[in-house]
Amino acid sequence: MSLYGLITVAVLVVLFFANAIRILNEYERGVVLRLGRVIAAKGPGLIILIPLVDRMQKVSLRLIASDVPPQDVITRDNVSVKVNAVIYFRVVDPVKAVIAVENFLFATSQLAQTTLRSVCGEAELDELLSEREKINAQLQDILDRHTDPWGIKVTVVELKHIDLPQEMQRAMARQAEAERERRAKVIHAEGEFQAAERLRQAAQIIQENPMAMQLRYLQTLREIAAENNSTTIFPIPIDLIKPFLADTASKTTEAKKESQDG
Repeated sequence: MSLYGLITVAVLVVLFFANAIRILNEYERGVVLRLGRVIAAKGPGLIILIPLVDRMQKVSLRLIASDVPPQDVITRDNVSVKVNAVIYFRVVDPVKAVIAVENFLFATSQLAQTTLRSVCGEAELDELLSEREKINAQLQDILDRHTDPWGIKVTVVELKHIDLPQEMQRAMARQAEAERERRAKVIHAEGEFQAAERLRQAAQIIQENPMAMQLRYLQTLREIAAENNSTTIFPIPIDLIKPFLADTASKTTEAKKESQDG
């Protein structure tokens, strides 16, 4: 064999191995089609193909994070908002991901956009703002069911941002301010009620124990005397002099009796 022939054979061998040998990473699988028919999903590691007969398409099994562009949504209570989200999914069946759908990344993204508009349009604005976990779970369930025939598993769906119109933001700010004022008034009224209840209890105790009034009176006098006042007026309750009046009256009565007897 001539030198030219040897070179030709060497080139053909190199081309054969270059087209026959594939190396797949741990997170990759290769869907092999032989003459247009699926053979298997092979990998990871070294894969040997038959040139001009086999064709391989690589599929990554890693978790994919896809951003859903902002969508114009009209909620059930007729409020126009913009909502965007992020979805996390991965391929669990490489053969279905290649055979069942032309481009599973594009298809999943489009399905996520339409589902986001549909689900958010069925909810009211308050639900979107306060019940995100419920909306996320509903989105995840719908997307997972629709992508299952494609060999896709949707693990998480999260609403990222809800953009409200300016007039709605101002209305919500006024509502929040009114709510804070209502709570402040309720707290103030509750405090007044508790104070009145305590005063009622104190008055009942004083009524049942008259000496408690005298003690309170003496405490008040001490507080007044502690201040630097030039003139202090001490009101004397009649209860303090009742014993003296009674004693004087009894003495007067006894004196009259003695004078009459004499």
